[in-house]
Amino acid sequence: MSNSPSAQASSISRQDTNRILALTVILSAQLMLQMDFLIVMVALPQIQADLGFSPAALSWVPNAFALALGGLLLLGGRIGDVYGRVRAFKFGVAIFVLASLLGGLANSPLVLVAARVLQGIGAAIAAPSVLALVMNIARSEAERNRGLALFITVSSVGASAGLILGGALTEYFSWRWSLLINVPVGILILLMIGKVVKETASQRAQFDMGGALTATAGSIALVFGFINAAEHGWAHFATLPSFVVAVALLTAFWMIEGRVQQPLLNLNLLRNRTRIVALAVMAIIVGMHFSMLFLVVQYFQKVLGFGPLAAGLAYLPVTCTVFAVTHFMPGLIERFGASRLQLSGCLLVACSFIGFAIIDIGGSYAGSVLGPMLVHSLGIALVFTPGTVLTMDGVAAEQSGTASGLLQMDQQIGGALGIAVVTSVFAISSLPGDFVSGLPVAFGAAALLSVMAAVLTCVITFRSTALTRPT
Repeated sequence: MSNSPSAQASSISRQDTNRILALTVILSAQLMLQMDFLIVMVALPQIQADLGFSPAALSWVPNAFALALGGLLLLGGRIGDVYGRVRAFKFGVAIFVLASLLGGLANSPLVLVAARVLQGIGAAIAAPSVLALVMNIARSEAERNRGLALFITVSSVGASAGLILGGALTEYFSWRWSLLINVPVGILILLMIGKVVKETASQRAQFDMGGALTATAGSIALVFGFINAAEHGWAHFATLPSFVVAVALLTAFWMIEGRVQQPLLNLNLLRNRTRIVALAVMAIIVGMHFSMLFLVVQYFQKVLGFGPLAAGLAYLPVTCTVFAVTHFMPGLIERFGASRLQLSGCLLVACSFIGFAIIDIGGSYAGSVLGPMLVHSLGIALVFTPGTVLTMDGVAAEQSGTASGLLQMDQQIGGALGIAVVTSVFAISSLPGDFVSGLPVAFGAAALLSVMAAVLTCVITFRSTALTRPT
Protein backbone atom coordinates (compact mmCIF):
# COMPACT_ATOMS: atom_id res chain seq x y z
CA MET A 1 0.00 0.00 0.00
CA SER A 2 2.88 2.37 0.76
CA ASN A 3 3.97 2.32 -2.90
CA SER A 4 0.51 3.02 -4.30
CA PRO A 5 -0.02 6.22 -6.33
CA SER A 6 -2.24 7.66 -3.60
CA ALA A 7 0.39 7.00 -0.92
CA GLN A 8 3.12 8.55 -3.07
CA ALA A 9 0.92 11.57 -3.77
CA SER A 10 0.24 11.94 -0.06
CA SER A 11 3.97 11.79 0.69
CA ILE A 12 4.73 14.43 -1.93
CA SER A 13 1.95 16.61 -0.58
CA ARG A 14 3.37 16.38 2.95
CA GLN A 15 6.84 17.26 1.68
CA ASP A 16 5.51 20.28 -0.18
CA THR A 17 3.54 21.38 2.89
CA ASN A 18 6.62 21.03 5.09
CA ARG A 19 8.73 23.06 2.65
CA ILE A 20 6.12 25.82 2.52
CA LEU A 21 5.90 25.87 6.31
CA ALA A 22 9.69 25.92 6.63
CA LEU A 23 9.97 28.79 4.17
CA THR A 24 7.23 30.68 6.02
CA VAL A 25 9.01 30.33 9.37
CA ILE A 26 12.40 31.32 7.94
CA LEU A 27 11.06 34.34 6.07
CA SER A 28 9.00 35.44 9.09
CA ALA A 29 12.26 35.74 10.97
CA GLN A 30 13.80 37.68 8.08
CA LEU A 31 10.86 40.08 8.10
CA MET A 32 11.20 40.61 11.85
CA LEU A 33 14.94 41.28 11.58
CA GLN A 34 14.59 43.60 8.58
CA MET A 35 11.77 45.62 10.12
CA ASP A 36 13.69 46.41 13.26
CA PHE A 37 16.09 48.92 11.72
CA LEU A 38 13.33 51.45 10.99
CA ILE A 39 10.40 50.28 13.13
CA VAL A 40 11.33 52.83 15.80
CA MET A 41 11.84 55.69 13.32
CA VAL A 42 8.31 57.10 13.48
CA ALA A 43 8.39 56.75 17.28
CA LEU A 44 11.56 58.80 17.88
CA PRO A 45 9.74 61.94 19.14
CA GLN A 46 7.82 59.84 21.68
CA ILE A 47 10.98 58.00 22.74
CA GLN A 48 12.80 61.31 23.22
CA ALA A 49 10.01 62.74 25.37
CA ASP A 50 9.65 59.57 27.45
CA LEU A 51 13.31 58.76 28.16
CA GLY A 52 14.90 62.21 27.90
CA PHE A 53 17.27 61.69 24.94
CA SER A 54 19.16 64.73 23.75
CA PRO A 55 18.63 65.56 20.05
CA ALA A 56 22.09 64.23 19.08
CA ALA A 57 21.89 61.09 21.22
CA LEU A 58 18.48 60.21 19.78
CA SER A 59 20.06 59.14 16.47
CA TRP A 60 21.71 56.23 18.28
CA VAL A 61 18.33 54.49 18.63
CA PRO A 62 18.40 53.37 14.97
CA ASN A 63 22.16 53.62 14.49
CA ALA A 64 23.22 51.38 17.40
CA PHE A 65 21.31 48.52 15.79
CA ALA A 66 22.87 49.19 12.37
CA LEU A 67 26.41 49.38 13.76
CA ALA A 68 26.19 46.07 15.62
CA LEU A 69 24.40 44.27 12.79
CA GLY A 70 26.64 45.54 9.99
CA GLY A 71 29.86 44.97 11.92
CA LEU A 72 29.14 41.38 13.00
CA LEU A 73 27.38 39.87 9.97
CA LEU A 74 30.51 38.20 8.58
CA LEU A 75 31.17 36.56 11.94
CA GLY A 76 27.52 35.49 12.08
CA GLY A 77 27.84 33.84 8.68
CA ARG A 78 30.91 31.95 9.80
CA ILE A 79 29.17 30.76 12.97
CA GLY A 80 26.42 29.24 10.84
CA ASP A 81 28.92 27.52 8.54
CA VAL A 82 30.85 26.02 11.46
CA TYR A 83 28.15 25.07 13.98
CA GLY A 84 25.13 24.49 11.73
CA ARG A 85 22.79 27.11 10.36
CA VAL A 86 19.68 26.12 12.29
CA ARG A 87 21.62 26.21 15.56
CA ALA A 88 23.09 29.64 14.73
CA PHE A 89 19.66 30.86 13.62
CA LYS A 90 18.04 29.81 16.90
CA PHE A 91 20.83 31.29 19.02
CA GLY A 92 20.66 34.62 17.19
CA VAL A 93 16.86 34.85 17.36
CA ALA A 94 16.95 34.04 21.10
CA ILE A 95 19.39 36.93 21.72
CA PHE A 96 17.24 39.20 19.57
CA VAL A 97 14.08 38.31 21.53
CA LEU A 98 15.73 38.94 24.90
CA ALA A 99 17.13 42.25 23.68
CA SER A 100 13.70 43.29 22.39
CA LEU A 101 12.23 42.61 25.82
CA LEU A 102 15.00 44.64 27.46
CA GLY A 103 14.46 47.54 25.05
CA GLY A 104 10.70 47.51 25.49
CA LEU A 105 11.12 47.79 29.26
CA ALA A 106 13.99 50.34 29.12
CA ASN A 107 13.78 53.21 31.61
CA SER A 108 16.81 55.21 30.46
CA PRO A 109 18.58 56.15 27.21
CA LEU A 110 21.59 53.98 28.09
CA VAL A 111 19.48 50.85 28.57
CA LEU A 112 17.62 51.38 25.30
CA VAL A 113 20.81 51.94 23.28
CA ALA A 114 22.41 48.88 24.92
CA ALA A 115 19.33 46.84 24.00
CA ARG A 116 19.55 48.05 20.41
CA VAL A 117 23.20 46.97 20.27
CA LEU A 118 22.23 43.54 21.63
CA GLN A 119 19.43 43.31 19.05
CA GLY A 120 21.99 43.97 16.33
CA ILE A 121 24.26 41.22 17.69
CA GLY A 122 21.39 38.71 17.67
CA ALA A 123 20.35 39.74 14.18
CA ALA A 124 23.94 39.44 12.95
CA ILE A 125 24.12 35.82 14.15
CA ALA A 126 20.71 34.81 12.80
CA ALA A 127 20.44 36.76 9.53
CA PRO A 128 23.21 35.05 7.48
CA SER A 129 21.60 31.65 8.09
CA VAL A 130 18.26 32.82 6.68
CA LEU A 131 19.31 33.02 3.03
CA ALA A 132 21.45 29.89 3.34
CA LEU A 133 18.48 27.92 4.71
CA VAL A 134 16.21 29.26 1.94
CA MET A 135 18.69 27.98 -0.63
CA ASN A 136 19.22 24.64 1.14
CA ILE A 137 15.54 23.64 1.17
CA ALA A 138 15.15 24.29 -2.57
CA ARG A 139 15.08 21.14 -4.73
CA SER A 140 15.77 22.75 -8.11
CA GLU A 141 17.08 25.90 -9.76
CA ALA A 142 13.51 27.13 -10.27
CA GLU A 143 12.71 26.67 -6.56
CA ARG A 144 15.99 28.39 -5.69
CA ASN A 145 15.06 31.42 -7.80
CA ARG A 146 11.55 31.53 -6.31
CA GLY A 147 13.04 31.32 -2.83
CA LEU A 148 15.46 34.14 -3.63
CA ALA A 149 12.60 36.24 -4.99
CA LEU A 150 10.58 35.69 -1.80
CA PHE A 151 13.63 36.47 0.33
CA ILE A 152 14.19 39.74 -1.54
CA THR A 153 10.50 40.62 -1.33
CA VAL A 154 10.52 40.19 2.44
CA SER A 155 13.83 42.05 2.79
CA SER A 156 12.73 44.90 0.53
CA VAL A 157 9.36 45.50 2.16
CA GLY A 158 10.69 44.99 5.69
CA ALA A 159 11.87 48.56 6.17
CA SER A 160 8.68 50.22 4.94
CA ALA A 161 6.55 47.61 6.71
CA GLY A 162 8.44 48.46 9.89
CA LEU A 163 7.49 52.10 9.48
CA ILE A 164 3.82 51.19 9.09
CA LEU A 165 3.75 48.77 12.04
CA GLY A 166 5.81 51.11 14.20
CA GLY A 167 3.43 53.98 13.44
CA ALA A 168 0.36 51.91 14.32
CA LEU A 169 1.83 50.57 17.56
CA THR A 170 3.07 54.01 18.62
CA GLU A 171 -0.20 55.80 17.86
CA TYR A 172 -2.55 53.27 19.44
CA PHE A 173 -0.43 51.73 22.20
CA SER A 174 3.12 52.88 22.99
CA TRP A 175 6.50 53.14 21.31
CA ARG A 176 7.56 50.27 23.58
CA TRP A 177 5.42 47.85 21.59
CA SER A 178 7.53 48.46 18.49
CA LEU A 179 10.14 46.41 20.37
CA LEU A 180 7.95 44.17 22.51
CA ILE A 181 6.10 42.84 19.43
CA ASN A 182 9.25 40.87 18.62
CA VAL A 183 8.93 38.78 21.79
CA PRO A 184 5.86 36.63 20.95
CA VAL A 185 6.79 36.45 17.26
CA GLY A 186 10.35 35.40 18.06
CA ILE A 187 9.25 32.78 20.58
CA LEU A 188 6.89 31.25 18.01
CA ILE A 189 9.71 31.12 15.44
CA LEU A 190 12.01 29.43 17.96
CA LEU A 191 9.37 26.80 18.74
CA MET A 192 8.74 26.05 15.06
CA ILE A 193 12.14 26.22 13.39
CA GLY A 194 13.56 22.96 14.78
CA LYS A 195 10.43 21.07 13.76
CA VAL A 196 10.26 22.17 10.13
CA VAL A 197 13.91 22.71 9.12
CA LYS A 198 16.67 20.09 9.34
CA GLU A 199 20.03 21.08 10.70
CA THR A 200 22.78 21.57 8.13
CA ALA A 201 26.10 19.77 8.36
CA SER A 202 28.58 21.44 10.68
CA GLN A 203 32.23 21.91 9.81
CA ARG A 204 35.25 21.22 11.96
CA ALA A 205 37.11 24.47 11.90
CA GLN A 206 38.77 27.08 14.05
CA PHE A 207 37.53 30.61 14.16
CA ASP A 208 39.62 33.29 12.53
CA MET A 209 39.52 35.61 15.53
CA GLY A 210 41.99 38.10 14.06
CA GLY A 211 39.80 38.42 10.99
CA ALA A 212 36.64 38.62 13.09
CA LEU A 213 38.02 41.41 15.29
CA THR A 214 39.45 43.54 12.46
CA ALA A 215 36.39 43.12 10.23
CA THR A 216 33.99 43.99 13.02
CA ALA A 217 35.96 46.91 14.44
CA GLY A 218 36.78 48.24 10.98
CA SER A 219 33.16 48.15 9.87
CA ILE A 220 32.02 49.86 13.06
CA ALA A 221 34.70 52.57 12.70
CA LEU A 222 33.69 53.23 9.09
CA VAL A 223 29.98 53.54 9.88
CA PHE A 224 30.70 55.58 13.01
CA GLY A 225 32.79 58.04 11.01
CA PHE A 226 29.91 58.86 8.68
CA ILE A 227 27.36 58.93 11.46
CA ASN A 228 29.55 61.25 13.52
CA ALA A 229 30.04 63.50 10.50
CA ALA A 230 26.28 63.72 10.05
CA GLU A 231 25.73 64.50 13.74
CA HIS A 232 28.68 66.79 14.51
CA GLY A 233 30.25 67.76 11.18
CA TRP A 234 33.28 66.70 9.18
CA ALA A 235 35.57 68.95 11.23
CA HIS A 236 34.68 67.21 14.52
CA PHE A 237 37.72 65.76 16.30
CA ALA A 238 36.38 62.17 16.11
CA THR A 239 35.44 62.09 12.41
CA LEU A 240 38.78 61.87 10.59
CA PRO A 241 40.38 59.46 13.13
CA SER A 242 37.41 57.13 12.66
CA PHE A 243 38.13 56.87 8.93
CA VAL A 244 41.86 56.39 9.53
CA VAL A 245 41.18 53.58 11.99
CA ALA A 246 38.63 52.02 9.61
CA VAL A 247 41.10 51.95 6.70
CA ALA A 248 43.86 50.50 8.91
CA LEU A 249 41.62 47.77 10.36
CA LEU A 250 40.03 46.77 7.05
CA THR A 251 43.47 46.63 5.42
CA ALA A 252 44.64 44.41 8.26
CA PHE A 253 41.55 42.23 7.76
CA TRP A 254 42.34 41.77 4.08
CA MET A 255 45.95 40.83 4.87
CA ILE A 256 44.90 38.38 7.61
CA GLU A 257 42.34 36.68 5.38
CA GLY A 258 44.97 36.12 2.70
CA ARG A 259 47.29 34.34 5.13
CA VAL A 260 45.27 32.25 7.58
CA GLN A 261 44.39 28.64 6.76
CA GLN A 262 40.68 28.94 7.61
CA PRO A 263 39.72 32.57 6.96
CA LEU A 264 36.52 34.23 8.10
CA LEU A 265 35.96 35.34 4.50
CA ASN A 266 37.22 33.36 1.53
CA LEU A 267 38.79 36.09 -0.58
CA ASN A 268 37.92 34.09 -3.69
CA LEU A 269 34.38 35.43 -3.16
CA LEU A 270 35.78 38.90 -3.84
CA ARG A 271 37.82 37.95 -6.91
CA ASN A 272 34.74 37.70 -9.13
CA ARG A 273 34.27 41.04 -10.89
CA THR A 274 30.54 40.54 -11.36
CA ARG A 275 30.07 39.84 -7.64
CA ILE A 276 32.16 42.86 -6.62
CA VAL A 277 30.12 45.19 -8.82
CA ALA A 278 26.84 43.68 -7.64
CA LEU A 279 27.86 44.23 -4.01
CA ALA A 280 28.93 47.82 -4.70
CA VAL A 281 25.70 48.62 -6.54
CA MET A 282 23.61 46.96 -3.84
CA ALA A 283 25.33 48.98 -1.10
CA ILE A 284 24.78 52.26 -2.93
CA ILE A 285 21.12 51.64 -3.80
CA VAL A 286 20.22 50.28 -0.34
CA GLY A 287 21.89 53.35 1.16
CA MET A 288 19.90 55.65 -1.08
CA HIS A 289 16.69 53.77 -0.28
CA PHE A 290 17.22 54.09 3.48
CA SER A 291 18.13 57.77 3.12
CA MET A 292 14.85 58.33 1.27
CA LEU A 293 12.91 56.61 4.05
CA PHE A 294 14.76 58.60 6.72
CA LEU A 295 14.21 62.05 5.19
CA VAL A 296 10.75 61.60 3.69
CA VAL A 297 9.27 60.25 6.93
CA GLN A 298 10.39 63.49 8.58
CA TYR A 299 8.86 65.51 5.73
CA PHE A 300 5.57 63.72 6.36
CA GLN A 301 5.55 64.62 10.06
CA LYS A 302 7.30 68.01 10.14
CA VAL A 303 5.87 69.56 6.96
CA LEU A 304 2.68 67.69 6.06
CA GLY A 305 1.65 67.23 9.71
CA PHE A 306 1.14 63.45 9.54
CA GLY A 307 0.89 61.45 12.77
CA PRO A 308 2.94 58.26 13.35
CA LEU A 309 0.38 55.93 11.76
CA ALA A 310 -0.31 58.19 8.78
CA ALA A 311 3.44 58.58 8.18
CA GLY A 312 3.87 54.81 8.23
CA LEU A 313 0.89 54.17 5.97
CA ALA A 314 2.21 56.71 3.49
CA TYR A 315 4.88 54.13 2.60
CA LEU A 316 2.32 51.47 1.71
CA PRO A 317 2.78 52.12 -2.06
CA VAL A 318 6.45 51.20 -1.64
CA THR A 319 5.58 47.88 -0.04
CA CYS A 320 2.89 47.03 -2.59
CA THR A 321 4.99 47.98 -5.62
CA VAL A 322 8.06 46.03 -4.52
CA PHE A 323 5.93 43.01 -3.64
CA ALA A 324 4.14 43.05 -6.99
CA VAL A 325 7.24 43.56 -9.15
CA THR A 326 9.40 41.02 -7.29
CA HIS A 327 6.81 38.31 -8.02
CA PHE A 328 7.78 38.52 -11.70
CA MET A 329 11.54 38.83 -11.19
CA PRO A 330 12.56 35.19 -11.85
CA GLY A 331 10.95 35.29 -15.29
CA LEU A 332 12.34 38.76 -16.03
CA ILE A 333 15.86 37.68 -15.06
CA GLU A 334 15.61 34.65 -17.32
CA ARG A 335 14.41 36.80 -20.23
CA PHE A 336 16.49 39.97 -19.93
CA GLY A 337 19.45 39.06 -17.72
CA ALA A 338 20.20 40.26 -14.21
CA SER A 339 22.55 43.10 -15.14
CA ARG A 340 20.16 44.74 -17.59
CA LEU A 341 17.46 44.80 -14.94
CA GLN A 342 19.93 46.15 -12.38
CA LEU A 343 20.93 48.98 -14.70
CA SER A 344 17.29 49.90 -15.33
CA GLY A 345 16.62 49.91 -11.60
CA CYS A 346 19.55 52.23 -10.82
CA LEU A 347 18.38 54.74 -13.44
CA LEU A 348 14.82 54.67 -12.10
CA VAL A 349 16.08 55.29 -8.55
CA ALA A 350 18.11 58.26 -9.83
CA CYS A 351 15.02 59.64 -11.59
CA SER A 352 12.97 59.27 -8.41
CA PHE A 353 15.41 61.45 -6.47
CA ILE A 354 15.10 64.18 -9.08
CA GLY A 355 11.38 64.13 -8.30
CA PHE A 356 11.98 64.16 -4.53
CA ALA A 357 14.39 67.11 -4.91
CA ILE A 358 11.63 69.46 -6.10
CA ILE A 359 9.19 68.90 -3.22
CA ASP A 360 8.65 72.03 -1.13
CA ILE A 361 6.84 73.34 1.92
CA GLY A 362 3.64 73.85 -0.06
CA GLY A 363 3.64 70.35 -1.48
CA SER A 364 1.21 67.53 -0.86
CA TYR A 365 1.44 63.77 -0.58
CA ALA A 366 -0.44 62.99 -3.80
CA GLY A 367 0.98 65.88 -5.79
CA SER A 368 4.62 65.90 -4.65
CA VAL A 369 5.62 62.57 -3.08
CA LEU A 370 3.55 59.72 -4.47
CA GLY A 371 4.88 59.86 -8.05
CA PRO A 372 8.59 59.81 -7.15
CA MET A 373 7.88 57.15 -4.52
CA LEU A 374 6.33 54.80 -7.09
CA VAL A 375 9.26 55.29 -9.49
CA HIS A 376 11.66 54.67 -6.60
CA SER A 377 9.84 51.49 -5.59
CA LEU A 378 10.02 50.07 -9.10
CA GLY A 379 13.71 50.92 -9.25
CA ILE A 380 14.72 49.18 -6.04
CA ALA A 381 12.67 46.11 -7.00
CA LEU A 382 14.72 45.91 -10.22
CA VAL A 383 18.00 46.19 -8.29
CA PHE A 384 17.58 43.99 -5.22
CA THR A 385 16.69 40.60 -6.74
CA PRO A 386 19.16 40.77 -9.67
CA GLY A 387 21.85 42.01 -7.28
CA THR A 388 21.27 39.04 -4.99
CA VAL A 389 21.34 36.60 -7.91
CA LEU A 390 24.59 38.11 -9.22
CA THR A 391 26.16 37.99 -5.76
CA MET A 392 25.20 34.41 -4.93
CA ASP A 393 25.83 32.91 -8.38
CA GLY A 394 28.65 30.35 -8.36
CA VAL A 395 29.03 30.27 -4.56
CA ALA A 396 29.87 26.78 -3.25
CA ALA A 397 27.39 25.24 -0.82
CA GLU A 398 29.89 25.29 2.05
CA GLN A 399 30.42 29.02 1.53
CA SER A 400 26.74 29.98 1.18
CA GLY A 401 26.45 31.16 4.78
CA THR A 402 29.57 33.29 4.49
CA ALA A 403 28.41 34.74 1.16
CA SER A 404 24.99 35.45 2.66
CA GLY A 405 26.62 37.22 5.58
CA LEU A 406 28.75 39.25 3.17
CA LEU A 407 25.68 40.26 1.15
CA GLN A 408 23.67 41.32 4.19
CA MET A 409 26.68 43.07 5.75
CA ASP A 410 26.98 44.96 2.47
CA GLN A 411 23.31 45.97 2.65
CA GLN A 412 23.32 47.02 6.31
CA ILE A 413 26.54 49.01 6.15
CA GLY A 414 25.39 50.47 2.83
CA GLY A 415 22.12 51.49 4.46
CA ALA A 416 23.83 53.08 7.45
CA LEU A 417 26.39 54.84 5.26
CA GLY A 418 23.67 56.06 2.90
CA ILE A 419 21.73 57.67 5.73
CA ALA A 420 24.92 59.18 7.15
CA VAL A 421 26.20 60.57 3.82
CA VAL A 422 22.90 62.01 2.58
CA THR A 423 22.02 63.36 6.05
CA SER A 424 25.43 65.02 6.23
CA VAL A 425 24.76 66.77 2.91
CA PHE A 426 21.31 67.70 4.19
CA ALA A 427 22.73 69.19 7.40
CA ILE A 428 25.28 71.29 5.53
CA SER A 429 22.76 72.69 3.04
CA SER A 430 19.73 73.27 5.28
CA LEU A 431 18.81 76.52 7.00
CA PRO A 432 18.05 76.57 10.76
CA GLY A 433 14.38 75.89 11.39
CA ASP A 434 13.65 75.19 7.71
CA PHE A 435 13.55 71.43 7.13
CA VAL A 436 12.67 71.64 3.42
CA SER A 437 15.61 73.90 2.54
CA GLY A 438 18.12 71.04 2.73
CA LEU A 439 16.12 68.51 0.71
CA PRO A 440 17.02 69.60 -2.88
CA VAL A 441 20.78 69.27 -2.35
CA ALA A 442 20.46 66.08 -0.29
CA PHE A 443 18.24 64.35 -2.83
CA GLY A 444 20.40 65.69 -5.65
CA ALA A 445 23.39 63.98 -4.06
CA ALA A 446 21.35 60.78 -3.79
CA ALA A 447 20.52 61.01 -7.51
CA LEU A 448 24.22 61.39 -8.40
CA LEU A 449 25.16 58.37 -6.28
CA SER A 450 22.41 56.33 -7.96
CA VAL A 451 23.79 57.33 -11.38
CA MET A 452 27.21 56.20 -10.15
CA ALA A 453 25.70 52.78 -9.41
CA ALA A 454 24.26 52.70 -12.93
CA VAL A 455 27.65 53.53 -14.43
CA LEU A 456 29.29 50.73 -12.44
CA THR A 457 26.72 48.29 -13.74
CA CYS A 458 27.03 49.47 -17.34
CA VAL A 459 30.81 49.81 -17.61
CA ILE A 460 31.98 46.82 -15.58
CA THR A 461 29.27 44.22 -15.11
CA PHE A 462 28.31 44.03 -18.80
CA ARG A 463 31.86 42.90 -19.55
CA SER A 464 31.42 39.80 -17.41
CA THR A 465 29.80 36.62 -18.62
CA ALA A 466 28.17 35.53 -15.37
CA LEU A 467 24.42 36.06 -15.49
CA THR A 468 24.65 39.25 -17.49
CA ARG A 469 22.91 37.93 -20.59
CA PRO A 470 19.66 36.04 -20.86
CA THR A 471 20.03 32.32 -21.21
